Amino acid sequence: MFDSRHIKTFHEVVKTGSYSAAARALGYTQPAITQQMKALERDVGTPLFTRIGRGMRLTEAGEALSRHAAIILDTMSAAQQQMSSLTRLHTGRVRVCAFPSANATLIPETMARLAAGHPGVRVELLENEPPESLRQLVRGECDITLAFTYPGLHEDVPDVPDEMVEIPLLEDQLTVVLPTAHPLARRRAVKLADLAEERWIAGCRRCRVNFLHECAEQGFAPDIAFTTDDNLVVQSLVAEGLGVAMMPGLVLNFLRHPKVTGRALEPASRRQVSAYVLREHLRIPATGLVLEELRAVAANKIGC
Repeated sequence: MFDSRHIKTFHEVVKTGSYSAAARALGYTQPAITQQMKALERDVGTPLFTRIGRGMRLTEAGEALSRHAAIILDTMSAAQQQMSSLTRLHTGRVRVCAFPSANATLIPETMARLAAGHPGVRVELLENEPPESLRQLVRGECDITLAFTYPGLHEDVPDVPDEMVEIPLLEDQLTVVLPTAHPLARRRAVKLADLAEERWIAGCRRCRVNFLHECAEQGFAPDIAFTTDDNLVVQSLVAEGLGVAMMPGLVLNFLRHPKVTGRALEPASRRQVSAYVLREHLRIPATGLVLEELRAVAANKIGC
């Protein structure tokens, strides 16, 4: 493999026409130039110059290497500039996998902040629910995962390997979604036990497990009439009087059917929303910047 310094020196010798001129241009001694060219010829395996009187001329091998030298040096310069930009957070691609309501609330504002301050940092969006989204992170299919856990369910907390770091973002308050004409819609807060006789629409698997757990804590088993991961479908079913639902507050921040209303649970119930990243990726500047902006956006969502 060629030494990049030797290629640079060779290019200068060809450009200036002599070892002495190249030495002056590069700030080397002439013997140093001679030694570098001998080393390059050993790497190539054939002479690159022939002497003609006091001058020198490229051999056929020298002519071939000369045609490539400028391209090699230009490519190296471009690579150095790109590495420098990545180090200074000017550019970079970060793959973020998030659950739907996080993609609709936390991610757009995060991307807007990045576009304003660091337009060279690009975010590639993926969507999946935990725990599969966490498995994608471990498999290297994304760089950051946004996932949620329910504090009351210890068995629901994902197995976080040593190389994965959890970064808490916010606590998302759960709400009961009712038709606007429902008698309990006039209350500021609702107990699950007050809705024990209702039919229910349940959400994703992890949310459904928590919902069943909380109902059991209130002493009843809910009548689940429908199950869907689609938040708009849940609300549409509620609007038609086909049941009530328990939904995260993040969903109601960006999507609310005009014929439904959300009421806080009493006692309050929340889920923890966190970002997960592999420990070694924390050293990548662009990844660190995305996490910083996510934390800032999440802080603004608390209490909304």
